[in-house]
Formats: sequence, structure tokens, C-alpha cells
Amino acid sequence: MSLSLEIDLLRSFVVVADARAFSRAANRIGRTQSALSQQMKRLEDIVDQPLFQRTGRGVVLTNPGERLLMHAQRILRVHDEAMADLSGQGLSGTIRFGCPDDYAAVFLPQLLRRFASRHPHALVEVICAPTPRLLEQLERHALDLAMISLPEHAADEDIIRREPLVWVGHPGQDSAHFDPLPLALSDPDTLDHVAACDALQRAGRAYRIAYASSSLAGLTALVRSGQAVAVITQTAVPADLQILNGDPALPPLPTIGITLKFERRRPPHLVTVFAEHIRATLPLL
Repeated sequence: MSLSLEIDLLRSFVVVADARAFSRAANRIGRTQSALSQQMKRLEDIVDQPLFQRTGRGVVLTNPGERLLMHAQRILRVHDEAMADLSGQGLSGTIRFGCPDDYAAVFLPQLLRRFASRHPHALVEVICAPTPRLLEQLERHALDLAMISLPEHAADEDIIRREPLVWVGHPGQDSAHFDPLPLALSDPDTLDHVAACDALQRAGRAYRIAYASSSLAGLTALVRSGQAVAVITQTAVPADLQILNGDPALPPLPTIGITLKFERRRPPHLVTVFAEHIRATLPLL
């Protein structure tokens, strides 16, 4: 009788590979360390290859272990998706997802609605903040996954979608009447803030920061008052505001890229499924 790769063994193997220690992995999956060690010994017997190399800090994968990990992740993904589809219940668990305000306003309703229709028992906790703040939260392990912005020159393979930055003002507003130009911008280290200031400096146009906020609602409120001009992504411009990119008094702005960043190198399966959903859906919105 030929041996086969059992789903339970593969699932435990992926946890050990991520935790890099049998003790931590055992705590995560609710087994004793000795029981988990026996599982991994059984898996090594099945593949007839050493999968782990012990170190002073725990374990690392051998070359056969790295190869098995790629297969295991693919097998588990297909297995879980098949079970979720046939049971009609989908995957379950919680995802801590970070997203900039403008992307949340435009993209999240459809992204979450479509994901919930397939995985109604999965909970997505959304934290809205500018990209630099999301990166900080990923470093603190406060998020599982974040949708972030990248500069225009970022590598194409990292980009899911590109969005032009645009000048936004009150309908009928003429920016030439302002001297200096009052700006409503996000945090100083964000791409929209940097792009606006750089463009105006290169053009020799005087400006001042009239309002700074990480909230899209706060920025658009000041623009609606007619007291400032903002820079946001084109798709996030509310219908009652006007794109001013045709204004000869305003210099051109760059395009930014949108990508995903994980909290860990080997994320949990539910997080991976959500990321794949975003990658497949976001370019179509």
C-alpha cells in the first residue's frame, strides 16, 4: 500500500515551519510537543527525507523541507477551498486588515461584500490609516495584512493596480487666485503629501499647509469649504468636488501603485485567501 500525505500532518508541518520551534507550534495547534514531534517524524518517514534541522533557537527547514512546504501550502489551500465550497460555509476566523482611507472609501465595500458571500463566517477587522502608519502597525504585529501605496517607480510585479494622484478643489475654484496656495494634505511622510510639495517646489509655486489630517473626510471637508486644495487618488474624489488637473497653475502629479504587505512571511491560510481575493478583484473595480 502506497503512503500518502495526510492533511492533518501537512497542516501541523506548516505551523512548525512558520513557528520555527516545536514548542511554539505545539501551543498554536493545541497539541503536546511530543505528539507534534511524533507527527513530524511520521511525515519524514512518509517522504523519506529529513525535513528539519535543529538549531540552538529551534528548527529550520532542510532543502526537502522547503520543497515540501511549497507543496503543502498549495495542497492545504485547494483542500480548504474545496471543503468551504462544498459545505457552503466558507472559511472562518479573523483577519486584521489595514487600508488607507481613500482606498477604503472606494474599494472596500465591494471587496468585503464579495469575500463575505464566499466566507460568511470570516471576520475582517479594518483599520484605516495612511501607508506609513500601516507599515508601523505591521512591524508591531498589530495587523495581518495591509493594502499600501508604493511610489510610481516601484517594480511592476509588486503592483496590483495603479492610481493617478489628482488636485482636488471646490467646483468653480481657480487655484491661481491663491497666493500662497493653501493645501489640505495627509501626514508629511505620505506619498500624496510629498508629491504635492515636490511638484509645487519644482514649479516655483508658493504654498502653505492649511490643514493636515490622515482622515479623507477631514481633507474633503476643508476642500468643500473652498479654503484649500487637496491631493488624493482619482477614484476617491467625491462627486461634489472637482479635479483640477487641467488647471495651468497646478503642476502635474505622479501615479502611485497599490500593493499588499503581509505581517509575516508565511501568513495564515485565511489571510492568504483574502489576499488572493483582493489581487483578483481590485484590478476590476
